[in-house]
Amino acid sequence: QVQLVESGGGLVQPGGSLRLSCAASGSIFRLYHTGWYRQAPGKQREMVVLITPGGSTNYADSVQGRFTISRDNAKNTVYLQMNSLKPEDTAVYYCNARRISATNTYWGRGTQVTVSS
Repeated sequence: QVQLVESGGGLVQPGGSLRLSCAASGSIFRLYHTGWYRQAPGKQREMVVLITPGGSTNYADSVQGRFTISRDNAKNTVYLQMNSLKPEDTAVYYCNARRISATNTYWGRGTQVTVSS
């Protein structure tokens, strides 16, 4: 079973940057889709970006051009670089992993990102 641990959240001013990290308990990138979701207060959880084992990405329109997902295979860690942050980016950010051709889906416990002046 996959364990996911997020880190890197915090308080940042509008226009600033943060990099989130998601450390996985095992080697997952070959067999799992991974990505980031977020949930703002009073709103449903939404997809931020997904990446396939082959490296194809799918970004939400709201973050396109500002956020970038990347992976470090040796560390089994996925990152989310967030630039030009806006107050509406404020949310709890969750790491996600879903095994190809299986029902197994795993979530981290989330890390809070607050964008405020």
